[in-house]
Amino acid sequence: MLAGMDLSLWPRVRKLFVDWGYRGLKETASSLGLELEVVARPYAGVRGVWVREGAEVPEIPRERGFKPLPKRWVVERTFAWLGRNRRLAKDYEENPGVSEAWVYLGTLRLLVRRLARAV
Repeated sequence: MLAGMDLSLWPRVRKLFVDWGYRGLKETASSLGLELEVVARPYAGVRGVWVREGAEVPEIPRERGFKPLPKRWVVERTFAWLGRNRRLAKDYEENPGVSEAWVYLGTLRLLVRRLARAV
């Protein structure tokens, strides 16, 4: 995935925020000069604790309620805003350039609404 990327197209990209499933790409990213930050919950991967019979079970701290993950929440929120546009709710376009144009139009719509509210 990263190995075939032409990073000259994105000269300002220095850091990648990835989900827990992409944590194995750290070496590949560092060889390309990129910093990879894995965004995950602090208790990811913890399903239970093995203890000997009769031993005391350690308490695993868990946070209650909704806690948005840093940086990932920004991306999820943006996709939700773009999904409110009828043409961006589903990906029916065959040409990626058309999809890109609709994303630009969707973000333009968001910005115009924000400017109209500010006046």
